Amino acid sequence: MNLHRKGRAALVLALVAVVAMAFRVSWNALRDIANAVGADNTAATLYPFVVDGLMALALVATLVLAGKDRTFALRVLGTYTLASLVLNYVHGLVPKLHDAQLDWSRLADWDPANWALVLLATSLPVGSIYFGSDLVAKVLHHRPAPIPGPDANAEESTETLMIRSTADLPVSTPAPAPVLPVRMPDPVTVDFLKSTPLAKPLPTPAPAPVAAIERRPVAAESIRPRRATGRVPEVARSPKPRRTAAQLLDEARTATADWSDDRITAEGIRKKVRTSPANARMLRDTLLAERAEGGSSSASVLS
Repeated sequence: MNLHRKGRAALVLALVAVVAMAFRVSWNALRDIANAVGADNTAATLYPFVVDGLMALALVATLVLAGKDRTFALRVLGTYTLASLVLNYVHGLVPKLHDAQLDWSRLADWDPANWALVLLATSLPVGSIYFGSDLVAKVLHHRPAPIPGPDANAEESTETLMIRSTADLPVSTPAPAPVLPVRMPDPVTVDFLKSTPLAKPLPTPAPAPVAAIERRPVAAESIRPRRATGRVPEVARSPKPRRTAAQLLDEARTATADWSDDRITAEGIRKKVRTSPANARMLRDTLLAERAEGGSSSASVLS
């Protein structure tokens, strides 16, 4: 444990030393940039604290904060690191900025580049005030998440096991109805010489409570007959009544009694009597022959 603490302390001290040396190296460049944009000696001396000091504050806030606040601190740290890099780079490109007697000068020969660099150098102090205040407020109002103890974990696991062991049914199974014991009658001595008294009546047990049966909707059965899905065997078929030739002839005579000879055709008889085409042709010939014989006999009687 002591080695762990010593290692962390050494790491923090090394970080402070690196930051301090980097701050000293960047000091001259930021001070000369401040003089070039019109700052006096006091302001130029404090200007490096504005840029690199906010970077150190954002680094501390990154180590303390968490979540979205930590992301915000990282963005501030990255933005001011990039701005310090740009200003140090410009200081190395423009040799006349190294003159200690320089009060005001251009940061670049091209006007748009000079305007952008002047805007960057003059906006960093204002941004330090805003972002620095916001980071300090976030650090002061930060509350670290509590670490749950072993008791809380045990209670949570017990609750989870109880939930898992619970039945999935929304309604529990009704308890079985209690069974009342039946009391047997006391034995009675039988005397064959004397009349035997009647046994005592047995007490009627109280009816056991019966749980109400829940009614559930049941689909109504269809009254439509089911269609046959296959060929019915000959054994299962009901025998069709077969008419004799005499019965067919009688039905044909009755059906065609008021027909003319032209209407007596095999197709007409088949549809009327509901028989086969062969039987219909036979009935047609028979009826026509009977009518022809009847006509010849009536003609002979008239003559």
